[in-house]
Amino acid sequence: MKIILTSIGTQGDIEPFLAIGKMLKGKGHQVICAFSEQYKELTENCDIEFASLGKKIDDLLESDASRTAMGGGSGIKKFIAFIKLARIQKAPNKEKEVKLYDLIEKEKPDRIVYHSKNIYPLLWEYKNSGKTIFISPFPYLHYVKGHPFLVFNSKNYGEYFNKLTFKLYDFGVVTSSIIAKKWLQINDKISRKQLKNIIHNRKFIYTISPSLFPQPTYWKSNVKILGHQELKRKTNWKPEMELTEFIEKHEKIIFITFGSMTNPEPQQKTNLILEILERNKIPAIINTASGGLIKPDKFNSALICFVSQIPYDWIFPKMYAVIHHGGAGTTHLAVKYGCATMIIPHIIDQFVWDNIIFEMGLGPKGVNLSKLSSKNLEPKILELLNNRSFKEKSTQIGNQMKKEDFKDELYKTIIE
Repeated sequence: MKIILTSIGTQGDIEPFLAIGKMLKGKGHQVICAFSEQYKELTENCDIEFASLGKKIDDLLESDASRTAMGGGSGIKKFIAFIKLARIQKAPNKEKEVKLYDLIEKEKPDRIVYHSKNIYPLLWEYKNSGKTIFISPFPYLHYVKGHPFLVFNSKNYGEYFNKLTFKLYDFGVVTSSIIAKKWLQINDKISRKQLKNIIHNRKFIYTISPSLFPQPTYWKSNVKILGHQELKRKTNWKPEMELTEFIEKHEKIIFITFGSMTNPEPQQKTNLILEILERNKIPAIINTASGGLIKPDKFNSALICFVSQIPYDWIFPKMYAVIHHGGAGTTHLAVKYGCATMIIPHIIDQFVWDNIIFEMGLGPKGVNLSKLSSKNLEPKILELLNNRSFKEKSTQIGNQMKKEDFKDELYKTIIE
């Protein structure tokens, strides 16, 4: 088969698609991955054909408004940033949908595997029933008792209002589909009811470990939870001697990263964390990654080690605990390798993962990045290190995750 996989967003949105793409290519299928321009090199390093959805969506994600909306500032600043994003996102979204439409019309694939931020595959499903597969690394896109839809999932609003949030989601997706249909000049008469029917009956795979998010028995058979899809990359990465010596020197190290998330105040956030670590003599490895944290000119190098990139499957087994932004991939790997975990959520799904980690006893309740202070963060870090049950529970769940293998079912769901 010829299969197009398409996703938009941060690296955590892209990696599950590349992992699935490598699996499909290994089975002999022709695979094309359609992402924004910034993921060209990552895709080609996986020996997968790349198709560009343009640069405008990358520029939008790197904008000051996006940094504020995703990373910090007061509630008012965030609200203004979201308003600005809503105003300037039309051109980037239109560009990616047009490029995706052109690619699909040209390649005429047998299957399309897609992400929530790509709209055209849902319209394509109208004439190609059963040939699209929706992939989500985020929970709560289907009703779960006691929980509202993903973006509202900070608390239980009661069954009536929880279900209402999923109806709001349906309305939003249908409306976005109608807008995309106009952009693409598609003449097919597709009603809102028909679009809603596609949303509810399409093949849907959660790339989430059931050890963290068990599948409810009352879900329809077209929806499946088929485990985290970890991307195994080819890499020439080797640890520097300074890093290996640091790890050998300390027994109980915290790894800290904000992954691909950025924020308007990386220096301030880094200094706040460093002050707590140095005051309590806590050894830590800090990953500057995409710039959410930065390496200062002066710091206690005997206690703190900075890195700019590092394979998580190499470093996490060597760590006692991980403090991170709460991306789906980082959350899974931290638990898989038995690390006590605390999340400093930035946006949407990261607050959900924070709740899951806390409720499962894998770590303390995290602190919203925009509300971060020494007063509220310091006791959380000390609890993370001193409550042995977090480490024990994470090791237990991690061992369960290591035994999970859904590759055959994942493959059959896509192909059949």
